[in-house]
Amino acid sequence: MGNNPELDRFYEVCRGLENGTIRVAEKVEGEWKVNSWVKEVILSGFRYGKLTDMTQGDFSFFDKDTIPTQKFSTDSGVRIVPGGSSVRVGAYLAPSVIMMPPSYVNIGAYVGENTMIDSHALVGSCAQVGCHVHLSAASQLGGVLEPVGALPVIIEDNVFIGGNCGIYEGTIVKENAVIGTGVIINASTALYDATTGEYIGKNENGQVVVPTGAVVVAGSRPITKGPGAEAGVHVYTPVIVKYRDSKTDASVTLEDILR
Repeated sequence: MGNNPELDRFYEVCRGLENGTIRVAEKVEGEWKVNSWVKEVILSGFRYGKLTDMTQGDFSFFDKDTIPTQKFSTDSGVRIVPGGSSVRVGAYLAPSVIMMPPSYVNIGAYVGENTMIDSHALVGSCAQVGCHVHLSAASQLGGVLEPVGALPVIIEDNVFIGGNCGIYEGTIVKENAVIGTGVIINASTALYDATTGEYIGKNENGQVVVPTGAVVVAGSRPITKGPGAEAGVHVYTPVIVKYRDSKTDASVTLEDILR
């Protein structure tokens, strides 16, 4: 033990995050709840860390000495394909997770079994990713460390996220959903359900929730007031075009040989 109990607590919590016994957020009685105290401890690691040279070989890195990259072994069961990927301490990758290069997983994140993180994909700080998820190339899950009470981005089981997608600001993507290429979802985007003709508003916590099995593509809606309306300007809107069926399942199935 060192001379700083708070820093000792940070290292202890990081170990719990890395083995999956501690999580930044978890489902309780069907609802996602944030463990604010975990975020507070993570932030203490940044506060007490000192900038240091973490250069490895030909690659130069300079970061807080409390938050280096995480080391893995074959016993972890995680495949990290060569080519520049990295995982910060305090993140959990379940056995059978695959990281294609280059990709990045930040502190506080949780990634479930049989999930693939494709090239140039980002799992931001504290993001929670379920089992059998595919994060396609260049997709991004935003980080939510502050405020400590804010729920992070959550991707439930069996979700497919297409290339160049961005899921931000505590968005929850429910199980079996399919997010098409190039879709951006955050707290400011209006999610339109074309199957009902209605917009899906934020929940009581100010989050956008993509329903179970929803198939979402990039769309637009016309501005209805002012000069923009007169000019025929449209603004970006993610659109639910249908709900997942057997045809959708066939189109997003991953080849077992990749695993």
